Amino acid sequence: MRRALVLLPAVVALAAAAAPLPRTAEEAARVMAVTAPATDFTAAERFESRPGGAATVQKRLDANAFSYPSANMSFERELDFKVGNGFFRKLWVSAPSSTTSSDGLGPLYNARGCQNCHLKDGRAHPPERTDDPAAGMLLRLSVPAQPGDIRPGIAAIQDYLGTLPDPVYGGQLQDFSIAGIPAEGRMQVSYGEEPVTLGDGTIVSLRRPSYAAVDLAYGPMARDVMLSSRVAPQMIGLGLLEAVPEADILALADPDDADGDGISGRANTVWSEADGKAMLGRFGWKAGQPTIREQSAAAFSGDIGISTAVHPDGWGECSAAQAACRAAPRGGEPEAEGTVMDLVTFYSRNLAVPARRDVDSADVLHGKRVFYEAGCTGCHNPKFVTARLADQPEQSFQLIWPYTDLLLHDMGEGLADHRPEARATGSEWRTPPLWGIGLTGTVTGRESFLHDGRARSLTEAVLWHGGEAQASRDRFAGLSAEDRDALVKFLESL
Repeated sequence: MRRALVLLPAVVALAAAAAPLPRTAEEAARVMAVTAPATDFTAAERFESRPGGAATVQKRLDANAFSYPSANMSFERELDFKVGNGFFRKLWVSAPSSTTSSDGLGPLYNARGCQNCHLKDGRAHPPERTDDPAAGMLLRLSVPAQPGDIRPGIAAIQDYLGTLPDPVYGGQLQDFSIAGIPAEGRMQVSYGEEPVTLGDGTIVSLRRPSYAAVDLAYGPMARDVMLSSRVAPQMIGLGLLEAVPEADILALADPDDADGDGISGRANTVWSEADGKAMLGRFGWKAGQPTIREQSAAAFSGDIGISTAVHPDGWGECSAAQAACRAAPRGGEPEAEGTVMDLVTFYSRNLAVPARRDVDSADVLHGKRVFYEAGCTGCHNPKFVTARLADQPEQSFQLIWPYTDLLLHDMGEGLADHRPEARATGSEWRTPPLWGIGLTGTVTGRESFLHDGRARSLTEAVLWHGGEAQASRDRFAGLSAEDRDALVKFLESL
């Protein structure tokens, strides 16, 4: 018999996102003033060194830089954070097992634990060689939906682009499996190098990836299957992004480019399985999930094959065509119990943003000015003030500097995956937050950027920008070496 999970007595209702308290007119005016764009680049702005507000952590900048709790967390809640970390790092095993609350892996999966993909709570990277396992990187799969295939509530979302999982392989390709069940196949990635000449004659080589699903164990995929590669993103500051008022995000949207600046950010609207309604998408490369809890539940189901209350099927991604997979033994019902989800969500919500480095450096301030002048802030919005949240003191009413608008932007053909997600088109991506980006190599031992890790440097990442960001990319490419290096130093300070 499966034994009940024994937890700390302090754990109570940790995971539900708190209802924000309304802002007064005076408070709204203060927020508008402190989040106004910078105009003086001779000195750092007030509080700029603390991008996560009072939650910013001042710790040694080593491989653990992304793994500290919110600095303003009480001792009692820090105990919950540490237990959540234990579940985040735990390696799940196949059922049946005598290991309490640890069985139910797969039967098909991409990783045995969350930490296997989110390396040191940072971003994953592509495999070094074509025959390397793709830990932390996967292929999303979908096919176009036919009329009547989409549930009425979801179909009612304006501009919703309906897709369905591949009828045999599901929503993503699983390259691992438990004993006796064949893995679905593996992702194969190859690269071609494309030289780009900058305005000062510098040549930068961009690598263009090509992806395929090979060694398929369950027959061919659908003829119209759409593939999209994804690396696991960094985990810091998620709770602060969740605490940004929806109205503040929507205020930045300009879907018809009414101001004529060439940037037309759109909000993704997604279906919440937990709440049974349409909500603003915030998380994932295309803002396909509305909350940290649902993002975590989707990862448990798709990546590890662990059921939750949100995704109760014990077979995870096994499709009806994979009979042996669905017949395999399961763990508990659900396998990740409610308190496990509470603690993992609490942990994910409170991974702290590290303090900025060198904010007063002349080179960094120079780069910040160039960043603004190049128009980068049109998508990478520097500042927000989070909502007042009565039961989330770590995230409540903080001035934060994530450098994102959490909106979708058309990034052009170069980055297009041609796979829609909710309202996001095949060329749209959510603006990723930039905080912590300069510590990527320190945390994971390797620099790789963008949704599939193709960029091996920040310069390469900028040069891949197209679509709405084409003008900013071209300004960057035309900079002098001094200005370009300063902009990169600014990014490295974030």
